[in-house]
Amino acid sequence: MQQLVDGLNERRAQAMAAGSPASVERQHAKGKLTARERIDYLLDEGSFQELDMLARHRAHGMGLEDYRPYTDGVITGFGTVEGRKVCVFSQDFTVYGGALGEVFAEKIHKIMDLAHSLGVPMIGLNDGAGARIQEGVVSLHSYGGIFRRNVQASGVIPQISVILGPCAGGAVYSPAMTDFIFMVDQTSHMFITGPDVVKTVTGEDVTLEQLGGAMSHASKSGVANFVLPDEYSCLDEVKFLLSFLPSNNVEEPPRDQSGDDPDRLCPELDTILPVSSNMPYDMKAIIQSVVDDGEYLEVHQRFAAQITCGFARIDGRPVGIVGNQPSVLAGVLDIESSEKAARFVRTCDAFNIPLITFVDVPGFMPGTDQEYNGIIKHGAKLLYAYCEATVPRIQIITRKAYGGAYVVMNSKSIGCDLAYAWPSAELAVMGSAGAVEIVYRRELTTAEDPVARRAELVDEYAERYANPYQAAERGYVDDVIAPSETRRVLTRSLEMLATKREQLPQRKHGNIPL
Repeated sequence: MQQLVDGLNERRAQAMAAGSPASVERQHAKGKLTARERIDYLLDEGSFQELDMLARHRAHGMGLEDYRPYTDGVITGFGTVEGRKVCVFSQDFTVYGGALGEVFAEKIHKIMDLAHSLGVPMIGLNDGAGARIQEGVVSLHSYGGIFRRNVQASGVIPQISVILGPCAGGAVYSPAMTDFIFMVDQTSHMFITGPDVVKTVTGEDVTLEQLGGAMSHASKSGVANFVLPDEYSCLDEVKFLLSFLPSNNVEEPPRDQSGDDPDRLCPELDTILPVSSNMPYDMKAIIQSVVDDGEYLEVHQRFAAQITCGFARIDGRPVGIVGNQPSVLAGVLDIESSEKAARFVRTCDAFNIPLITFVDVPGFMPGTDQEYNGIIKHGAKLLYAYCEATVPRIQIITRKAYGGAYVVMNSKSIGCDLAYAWPSAELAVMGSAGAVEIVYRRELTTAEDPVARRAELVDEYAERYANPYQAAERGYVDDVIAPSETRRVLTRSLEMLATKREQLPQRKHGNIPL
């Protein structure tokens, strides 16, 4: 038996060092960890159980039969992150450049199926060169199996993609269908076609970083949810994100004990708004004031910054927060911000995370560019997402709540459970000046002093509509609260709504305006 055990240990040793020392050295020289080092850092010490360590490819031709390393370029298995079970795969760039072949894909299929059946998060650490060219159409077919499993697991278990190197061609579509994408600045790259192909086909000169770098996808395409400066901080952020998420769609998100008094008042909020409603302020300062310990994990921080989305806790309960950002484009809704918020709302709803919406919205962005590119259908995505959401939903109107944009931002009329307004709230079809120009156009053209009369009418309109009390009279807001009371009110509301249960109509699926 000892001889057999020695043989096993020898094979294991070969699997543990599947990549050559030179390839490992090149990996480290780029500031990158190896596939195993990443797993060791992400998972709790000693918790990782590897699967299919001794798997090898069975392809022939183009010299493949002469090089059959164990693991076949991807490490798969399960373990724990801060005590919670997860499944993980980690692509190994030191073996075939992390390129996907048949056995490589079968290992990923297997671990994805396990994660789905166990109801635990699936984390993919991506660092590969795409399809293994030597295996031809087999590689392409194998990608399809991953994509199908991504869709089957969507909304059932959290799926997290961590891009730690190249991710090109068809390989990008699996991360694109997961819930969150992490990238490392200057190291991670995602693109359908590389700079050389772009140059050949379109004539554009573009660098790898400009085309598919982390900052490009964080600020321009919106593909990346999080960008971190190095791999260690990236994996730390993955752990932090997991702390807000349940393991699956039938569990509640993990509640944590906080030393932050749930009934704490926030007196600083009573003076946070500028004197003029046309002046900006930072909505994130309000959010950080009311949440536990000021901790706010913002998602898509660099994309469509006129709306902010992220995770926080109130009295230890994880919550998803959506808020207009008056300091960027006055917090207006446009194509990008609508899509960003809609995606976030649906993610929270899928995983039983209550939604809190802070409203200060002047309307939808006007202009031919927005209209021609479909602001109608893209804005409808956010409306659809809120209408479809069955988790507890709370609205806080801080200032402007104008027109259709107010309705879209989780208003009472589309199913918000509890709506609150600050005394500074302005619920109206539009701003006072714009309304006067439309309603009193004829009167202003004939007035002896149009300027004075316009000012008088603006004041009258503002006095009548630029406050929350007419809405409160009709029950469109449930209460008008002092800003300093916001945290206390949210704590009590979340406690009350914790037992909310709502069933959607029986159907295959809705037809969201994509």
